[in-house]
Amino acid sequence: MIIPIRCWSCGKPIAQHWEEFVARTGKGEHKKDVLDSLKLERYCCRAMFLGHVDIIDTVAQFKKV
Repeated sequence: MIIPIRCWSCGKPIAQHWEEFVARTGKGEHKKDVLDSLKLERYCCRAMFLGHVDIIDTVAQFKKV
């Protein structure tokens, strides 16, 4: 739902890069180039970004029971 603060595997802080990643890939920049420029070199950290599905807006529509 929300990008984790740290990578689950290595513990490196990654959440501060999420908004820039989304903005730059939304403009059409290649994901590999964005991840390289953000200095996310480990496979585990890259997988956190590439495998993340941002569904917080969808979940927020439902009421808590």
